[in-house]
Amino acid sequence: MITKDMNIRKIIEIDEDLAGILIASGMHCLGCAMSHFENLEEACAVHGIDADELCKELNDYLENKQ
Repeated sequence: MITKDMNIRKIIEIDEDLAGILIASGMHCLGCAMSHFENLEEACAVHGIDADELCKELNDYLENKQ
């Protein structure tokens, strides 16, 4: 389960396909050094993205993939 307090790198480690969702949402800097330190909520704030909505989208993807 993806939570808003998880860092971006950890999210991608769970499933590399989640990177596509993050990029499509407007996070084009996944290779940025900050992705190792920022959690999802912090990254969403920087990019003007609704963290709750993105978290739900990531979790929905994981649920439907299984």
